[in-house]
Amino acid sequence: MLTSLKQEKFMLLALIAAIAAYPLEHWMLHSGQVVALLAGVALIAFIVMASMRVAHHAEQLAEKVGDPYGTMILTLAAVLVEVVILAIMMSNEPSPTLVRDTIYSAVMLDINGILGLAALMGGIKHGEQSYNDDSARTYSVMILTAMGVSMVVPEFIPRGDWKIYSAFTIGAMVVLYTLFLRMQVGPHSYFFSYSYPEKRRKQLPADAEAPPVSLAFSIGTLVFGVVVIGALAEVMSKTLDLGLEGTGAPPVVTAIVVAAISAAPEILTALRAALANRMQSVVNIALGASLSTVILTVPVMEAMALYTGQPFQMAMTPVQTVMVFITLIVSAINLNDGETNAIEGMTHFVLFATFIMLSLLGL
Repeated sequence: MLTSLKQEKFMLLALIAAIAAYPLEHWMLHSGQVVALLAGVALIAFIVMASMRVAHHAEQLAEKVGDPYGTMILTLAAVLVEVVILAIMMSNEPSPTLVRDTIYSAVMLDINGILGLAALMGGIKHGEQSYNDDSARTYSVMILTAMGVSMVVPEFIPRGDWKIYSAFTIGAMVVLYTLFLRMQVGPHSYFFSYSYPEKRRKQLPADAEAPPVSLAFSIGTLVFGVVVIGALAEVMSKTLDLGLEGTGAPPVVTAIVVAAISAAPEILTALRAALANRMQSVVNIALGASLSTVILTVPVMEAMALYTGQPFQMAMTPVQTVMVFITLIVSAINLNDGETNAIEGMTHFVLFATFIMLSLLGL
């Protein structure tokens, strides 16, 4: 038990930061904008530390149950962190576009950033990398459907009918994900797995020398980590808002920060998988995280909007819509033959760079 606690030093540091943040909150918010900004950045670092441990224990559970359950647990843990941070930030200082921009940023980061960089690095090291193309097609059509229903169609819904369509969106996302989940772990579970040659398995020390996993400890630490992240996010949202006020930073910067916090552990996991020639895990993580972000974050936040009576701006801007459709078209072409390579990775990574440039321009 003592050994397990020693491994949780990042979580303990995050807990100490959370305990210290609340009595120091007044001081941080009244000591000038620079202090608030530095405090916000420091709190983001502690949140990333905690989220890394949450992802680690999700990975431990994932290794225990195997794919497709494994990557499902990992992506759900990341989405849970994102939803908690979003809900707290929205309760502190509501922003009509924060939810939309965060979901959009997460999709760009997951598909173009994570998948692009992983395919690029894996392709340079291994050449063509194989995976089950059924998974990519299934994820892609689900992402397109979910984003179309929840983030494109709302542009054409009259303002007076937003509650009706919001309730419909919640129902549609729940039904869509329930059926998808049943297929993913049931009749179509083979869509999301790939049988690697035995010789490749032996090259992965993580598989051969995995330490024994205590399910109760992993689950408990995962839940505890989410609570710590929520506590840190409560103060972080206030200090970051004050620190960025009047700086001219585009509003989407906050959304990118939230998306990056939840995706940080996934990036490391996906890169390790790509370098170990396990592209199926990368596809499951990148596309699974995108789908989970849209299909789970939307109903939770829409329910929050109905409860408060304050609608969110869910319809994407024209630039965002174009970027999403280009991304999904490129993804459909690249992920259609069961193999990735460095060229395909580079196309996605260029789209990610374009997303960053457009964000800096405030578009």
